[in-house]
Amino acid sequence: MTSSTAIPLPALLSELAAKQWRRLLERADAQQQALFLSHQPMLLRLLALSDFVAESFIYSPAMLAELLTSERYLQAERSAAYPPLLQTALQHVDSEDSLKRVLRQFRREHMVLIAWRELLGLSEVEESFKHLSVLAESLIMAAYDWLYTKMCREAGTPIGRESGEPQRMLIFGMGKLGGGELNFSSDIDLIFAYPERGFTQGGRRELDNQSFFTRLGQQLINALHQQTADGQVYRVDMRLRPFGDSGPLVASFAALEEYYQQHGRNWERYAMVKARIMGPENDDSRYLMQMLKPFIYRRYVDFGAIDALRKMKGMIVAEIRRKGLKNDIKLGAGGIRDVEFIVQAHQLIRGGREPELQVRHMPAALRALQQHHVLTDEEYQTLSSGYHYLRRVENILQEIADQQTQTLPDNDRDRLRVTVAMGYHSWEEFAQALQQVHAAIHQLFSQVIGEQEEQESDVPTAWQDMWHSHLPAEDLVPLLQQQNVAEAEKLATELTHLRDECLHRPIGPQGREALGKLMPRLLSLLVQDATPTELLNRIRKVLLHIATRSAYLQLLAENPGALKQLLKLCAATPLVAEQLARYPVLLDELLDPAQLYNPTPLNQYRDELRQYLLRVPEDDVEQQMEALRQFKQIQLLKIVAADIAGALPLMKVSDHLTWLAEALLTEAVNQAWGQLTARHGLPPLSVKNGEKNFAVIAYGKLGGIELGYGSDLDVVFIHATEGEGYTNGDKPLSVRQFYVRLAQKIIHLCETRTTSGILYEIDMELRPSGASGMLVSTLNAYEHYLQHEAWVWEHQALVRSRAVYGDAALLAGFERVRAEILSQPREIHSLAKSVADMRNKMRKHLLRGTADQFDLKQSAGGMIEIEFIAQFMVLAYAAQNPALLTRWSDNVRIFESCVEAGLLTEEESITLKKAYLAIRDRAHRCTLSGVTRIIDGQELQEERAAVVALWHKLIDRQLPAPDQPIQ
Repeated sequence: MTSSTAIPLPALLSELAAKQWRRLLERADAQQQALFLSHQPMLLRLLALSDFVAESFIYSPAMLAELLTSERYLQAERSAAYPPLLQTALQHVDSEDSLKRVLRQFRREHMVLIAWRELLGLSEVEESFKHLSVLAESLIMAAYDWLYTKMCREAGTPIGRESGEPQRMLIFGMGKLGGGELNFSSDIDLIFAYPERGFTQGGRRELDNQSFFTRLGQQLINALHQQTADGQVYRVDMRLRPFGDSGPLVASFAALEEYYQQHGRNWERYAMVKARIMGPENDDSRYLMQMLKPFIYRRYVDFGAIDALRKMKGMIVAEIRRKGLKNDIKLGAGGIRDVEFIVQAHQLIRGGREPELQVRHMPAALRALQQHHVLTDEEYQTLSSGYHYLRRVENILQEIADQQTQTLPDNDRDRLRVTVAMGYHSWEEFAQALQQVHAAIHQLFSQVIGEQEEQESDVPTAWQDMWHSHLPAEDLVPLLQQQNVAEAEKLATELTHLRDECLHRPIGPQGREALGKLMPRLLSLLVQDATPTELLNRIRKVLLHIATRSAYLQLLAENPGALKQLLKLCAATPLVAEQLARYPVLLDELLDPAQLYNPTPLNQYRDELRQYLLRVPEDDVEQQMEALRQFKQIQLLKIVAADIAGALPLMKVSDHLTWLAEALLTEAVNQAWGQLTARHGLPPLSVKNGEKNFAVIAYGKLGGIELGYGSDLDVVFIHATEGEGYTNGDKPLSVRQFYVRLAQKIIHLCETRTTSGILYEIDMELRPSGASGMLVSTLNAYEHYLQHEAWVWEHQALVRSRAVYGDAALLAGFERVRAEILSQPREIHSLAKSVADMRNKMRKHLLRGTADQFDLKQSAGGMIEIEFIAQFMVLAYAAQNPALLTRWSDNVRIFESCVEAGLLTEEESITLKKAYLAIRDRAHRCTLSGVTRIIDGQELQEERAAVVALWHKLIDRQLPAPDQPIQ
């Protein structure tokens, strides 16, 4: 590698530089032109290497003239001047708009200087680390100080309830910002905290500290994140805070401590290793860091961290395969992330016992590991030099256009830029050097983190011959018979069809090699099944979908355990084969059977989803939508696997599907809210109380906690805001418009089809006035409709409703309305007729099958009759037993409540529950087997007869006599 300035500019870059030079001179005055001409060779080189630098010069020739005159580009240390320079620049700022302008212009000027020195080889990467990190911290704290002063003028100073002291917000810089090694175009991960609860004093009106700091945090994010005519200071990512997007924007010290003690996960320990509180150290910051230290570093030697990090790395590898990422210097094998994993694995394992390893800055942490003999001198040299080399490449990639990227370019112009800036004579020379760095790092990574690969004996030659010899079906039959294979003729025919189809697919050399390795092993395992031909037909769908994607063929060929799981699951249900064929990314989940057959605990779906989404840019809506769908498919596969293995009974399967849906729906609401408020601002009530004032009410199977694998979501949206008013953003909407748009956006996020399918179908038919009604109603309008306009069947539907999202006050309002409507006094004969009429109407239009078949849902004694019995009992008798009969939304607990109320005997309740579970289980098995929910009429006769008898006793006997008038 030669000095970058010694490499002459190739013709393509020289032409570009000349073009940018002409644009620069056109914008400059005569004095500036003369100055620029005196530095022409250097400036031409900069104009050639970076669009960001070129556009900055052309946008402000005055800035360039000042930088040349002051010769600041020759100064290696400039960071100490950032805070006083910013303080001076902000002296006369009197509005948030001018604050944003000053911050953005300051950032551009100093980022240009950093890129200038690095691109021309005037600085080492450590200099860039320091200046990028100090610049970010200076801009964050300057914006914070200005906004805090402004907020205190308007709302008073926040005072601690117990200490009586003024409170300030503490800002955690996470990741590379916390470690003092920010990359050039990085976003910034922040967490906000404040010492203690209390209220403001001295303002026009009192605010509690939580509200004060929430508003301050929102204003700070806006000041840094918003795109203006001057650009953006930083993309701000707040998803590392407790509970992610679902959690409060700011947390008190007590709330932080409770969260990390009760809910903190391994990946959050990993993130906290680099956490640093921005600004000068003080008593509060020291206390907070001391409080968090036991969570980050265990007192014992923590080898469990290795397994957690291995799983995290596995997720990243799967993501690379999923996205088809190539040439990624951060996430690829031997990339920047591998070095970080090695260092932080050792820190998490030993840091509690050896405080000297509790170092945030990556190069310093490497040095500490060497000094404590965790790394040998040779390992230290490999990792340190490799890390610095890769980080320099990363910065140069980002300095081209001030874009966050870690992917090597695929166009000639940018390849030449990287080659020249890195000091090489050709792209091939650079690529070879880079590969050597990757290989050395990856070797060490494998030793520390341990990418375990299964070793199995070779497949017998008989199976190799069957696939590779290209024999016709009639010649394959005796070979299969020699191996005692059932259905030899049928299997031979299907096997030759599959082989011929693969021959005509555009599979590359790597894919062909992987397929040749995979198929003999697959055949040897496949024939052990009782119906190998049917299983091959199911697997065939998967193989043909991944045939042109060598990464997935290699995954199955090189991981015999994953192949066994594929066969096991596909043999049990066609549902898995169809799911894997549609979404091959799920094949990654087969690598770890312990995880595959162990679904996420019910109370952890939201946290797992939050962790999964952290790898996706917060402002990339398409990637966020894709990630939501991929998360759902991964979790569904785990639930199906556990279901097939018998690890989950039916009720637990529904619990998992329901809790998963609630987690995804909650995230969809949060994302929709974030997107909408970024554009239009907050409604007045949300500004006042800090809540969304929005709720999602689940009906049907989601409400009754009995979701199946293909269920849609029946929901109703309500909000708490009454009256007029507008949002407070740049493009204000009326409150009514805002919540309608919010509902539309939630539906869009759920129903839009991406490459990973849809999230859920959303059914809004049960909202007030059905398809002709508003998408979202106020709580008062919802109550009025149910009280005065709703049909009996809508009250029946309300029995199975429950709130699945919303703030406490609104949810309490819904519970009150639901209880009052359900416990209204009703004339029992009229109610019985309405319920029976609806049952008969549904049977007339929806009953399927013949007289000797049983439609599990609509036939006499089927699911609908059981559900209607539960709904009738609530509507008929809740007026006398409101607390008991309006509490639950699921059938099982409603029947149990009826026993407590003396409305059913214990035996009757058990009979109904037994029939309900038997019919649901049979329907569930139909879904897994891929067949219709119409079964032989001889099945479940005892359960059906019991349901019919109880329908007659509880409802038919309450029907009015033919000559009796209906009240």
